[in-house]
Amino acid sequence: MTLVTDTASLSALCDRLSSERYVAIDTEFMRDKTYYAKLCLVQLAGADEAVAVDTLAPGIDLAPLYALMANPDVLKVFHAARQDVEIFVHQADAVPAPLFDTQIAAMVCGFGDAVSYDRLVRGLTGVKLDKTSRFTDWSHRPLSSRQIEYALADVIHLRPAYEKLHRKLEKTGRLEWLSEEMAVLTDTATYKVPPEQSWRRLKIRSTKPKFLTVLRELAAWREREAQARDVPRNRILRDDALVDVAAQMPQTPEELGRSRAFNRDSAGGKTGRAILDAVTTALALPKDQWPSLPDQADAPQGRQPVADLLRVLLKIKCEEHDVAPKLIASSDDLDAIASNDDADVPALKGWRLEVFGNAALAVKHGRLGLVFDPAKDRVRLVDVSA
Repeated sequence: MTLVTDTASLSALCDRLSSERYVAIDTEFMRDKTYYAKLCLVQLAGADEAVAVDTLAPGIDLAPLYALMANPDVLKVFHAARQDVEIFVHQADAVPAPLFDTQIAAMVCGFGDAVSYDRLVRGLTGVKLDKTSRFTDWSHRPLSSRQIEYALADVIHLRPAYEKLHRKLEKTGRLEWLSEEMAVLTDTATYKVPPEQSWRRLKIRSTKPKFLTVLRELAAWREREAQARDVPRNRILRDDALVDVAAQMPQTPEELGRSRAFNRDSAGGKTGRAILDAVTTALALPKDQWPSLPDQADAPQGRQPVADLLRVLLKIKCEEHDVAPKLIASSDDLDAIASNDDADVPALKGWRLEVFGNAALAVKHGRLGLVFDPAKDRVRLVDVSA
């Protein structure tokens, strides 16, 4: 049996898999027309079987699947788990745990930033996957045998990939390095961002508190509306239009109608009234409730060259330790370290401090230098503290 379409078969499958040490898992979903991902298929692979679960089959109850995801005795292995986990959080209000993400493990093992599944499988097992069905419509029924074969490949080859990564992590003593990342992935708060925080994902240029206050209220309204109607955010109002309205701060339908996203009729409609209400609410808030962002102009002068040096150092250290730079520090993290020795960034904590953080502070304070070695055609570090 490779496709499960009824509750009894799913329950029997999950009973069998509950005795496994670990289960490889993947999902297929559609999200182009909805706010929440529409789960279409779940693939599961144990030691002796790989099965796809048709989550859209009439009358199927997914409770046995959710129970397996919550079983503390079975490790759940995903690749690039965040979107998969988000689906389970939305549908079952629980994170699959314990959890292992092979994409993050691959970053620890030197496969680079955000390595794709097919590249990882090819690198670890030599198998070249057929990805021609990647953009298929997974909500269409019936599923073809080719679709099922493609979907199952995503968990069949995940098992040997996981085992090789796990052995390498044990050998190098880096299993603990994953714990912090797994803690983030298994925290339900990672997937339940309050609508009032949704404005932070927007690309904005102004840091004026009054503008940010209006933007926050508008983005929160849009988020709640998109959730209630289960449609993509941009179906409610595009990002650029949202930012434009926040900048204009219209208080009447006539003023809103001058925005590029509205005309006279739409500005006076239901959406227009909701937008004007959000603007009015924002403008009525006291200043102590206004949000703020750090002003880049307030950063200490002359720190950009330091940040540039830290970028070179990050590359050197990551090559030395065979770990992906993205796992150590982001560009913003490097800017923060350049400005503040006590910056609240991962690179100055835990194993990252040993791998990179201590050296970063040493470079910043002139105790460690970077020089080009023409004999080796590369930049190397030199102790200049003496």
